[in-house]
Amino acid sequence: MKRFKIPFLLLLGLLTTVSCSKDFLDAEPLTVQTDANFYQTPEDAFAALVGAYDGMQAAVGGVAGLSYPVASMVLSDNMYGGVGNADPFNFQAVDEFDISRAPTFANLYEPLWIAYYRAIYRSNVLISKMDQIDWSEDPDLRTRYEAEARFIRAYMYFQMVKLWENVPLLTEPNPEIVPPATPDEIYAVIAEDLLFGAENLPMEDYTAIDAGRIDVWAAKSMLARVYLYYTGYYSQPDLVGMVSQAEVLAHLEDVIENSGHGLVPEYAQLWPAASLEDFAGENNQEIVFSVKHTFTSDYNGNTDGNHWMVMLGMREFTHYPYANGWGITVTPELYNAYPDGDKRKEASIIAIEEEDIPFDKIENQREYTGYYTKKYTPMATEDGGSLAVELGGTDFQIGQYQDFYVIRYADVLLMAAELGSANAQSYFDQVRERAYGDDFNSLAVTLEGIQRERRLEFALEGIRYWDLLRRGVEEAAEELAVSTTLLNGGIEVQKTISASNVITTRGLQQIPNNQITLSDGVLVQNPGW
Repeated sequence: MKRFKIPFLLLLGLLTTVSCSKDFLDAEPLTVQTDANFYQTPEDAFAALVGAYDGMQAAVGGVAGLSYPVASMVLSDNMYGGVGNADPFNFQAVDEFDISRAPTFANLYEPLWIAYYRAIYRSNVLISKMDQIDWSEDPDLRTRYEAEARFIRAYMYFQMVKLWENVPLLTEPNPEIVPPATPDEIYAVIAEDLLFGAENLPMEDYTAIDAGRIDVWAAKSMLARVYLYYTGYYSQPDLVGMVSQAEVLAHLEDVIENSGHGLVPEYAQLWPAASLEDFAGENNQEIVFSVKHTFTSDYNGNTDGNHWMVMLGMREFTHYPYANGWGITVTPELYNAYPDGDKRKEASIIAIEEEDIPFDKIENQREYTGYYTKKYTPMATEDGGSLAVELGGTDFQIGQYQDFYVIRYADVLLMAAELGSANAQSYFDQVRERAYGDDFNSLAVTLEGIQRERRLEFALEGIRYWDLLRRGVEEAAEELAVSTTLLNGGIEVQKTISASNVITTRGLQQIPNNQITLSDGVLVQNPGW
């Protein structure tokens, strides 16, 4: 029988979309279409756009285990790899930048790699078909749909270039093997795509946009995040010669002045497990951009749910309102970093002893610290069941429904302060005043102070690690390095994260070895892996 080698970027199911998410993204499955009978009307384009959103949703939330959010959290100094004491040491290999901890760990990132290219492929196809669609009845739709698709592509590539740096860059629907691009080539596309969105998406108050849909404020805010990471990590004065500090700051000031976004009154209101009856909802005024999820995932290809959140729950233990999970743990150092009076501590972290939780699974838990995340934890019903399952989820592992907040308005304020806004003190104070309430006292805004507040404000949201790297790999390595004693199955063991490992890898992650093999050596493994 003749065998065909499948190119490593070959993607499946471009036009087959599944029920995607709540709000604007609700959609029924479409019959498989072809180029011959599709991409003719704006309705066809909208269906394809929903498919691109679905690809983004699957890439960010539909990857179980080592997803982008989980990797971002574990790589930081806010979390340890944890999980079960009898599990492989894959998460420790990531946490410690040390492949010797899991010698057979070669492809744990592969589902994420594949999901990224699926999402990018869907976006690229839609962008490439714009000219064959009849836009005569509403020409503005073309620009809007293209801007949304380009934002999705930029967001996917931004995650990839941070994780792996030199990855194949595809801006057309090409399934062939292509050599890795340079970081500047990738960031140039990211910048172009986000600038297109910042200049072409409707300039409307965020409340006029369907919940979950990308708008101009998301594009402007994401551009700032990209700028800060690129200029910090690569020590450059601007974003690949295309965007200056002043231009990025102007975009952020526009978001602050005109978007309608603001801070919710109480920090705990952002997180369902921290607020219960007072939860502000996932479409609240503070959410500038989020990836939407719902509980309708199944094992037949629907990936609407948050598949990674189960990794963060207390190990095999439920105590209302917190449901069981697989036990990635929070570091005591983070818990102790919050000053007295900072309400973000209690809203962010499940504290076993402090909350009198009768946790009895220490023998099953690796790297037990007594702390778990409250921001992204599975939730329980009062009788101890899974809230996700009670709502209709197929399984608590894939039926978690909490959205992933990508950019909050608090981040917009602190980024603008960091970039030198004339209102920096006011923006800094707004974030801190909410955190401290009656205990608030104004501190002079400094870069060091902003960095400290960013850790406390965005703890356990997948931001801290990248904030450290943009301060320079050596400084990040110093912050990440640790030598401490933890409990594995109730027995004390030494936990070490070596600064030299961070420096050797430059904070980059392992490219899946399967992808290197399938590329016939076109891809090259990152140092240290």
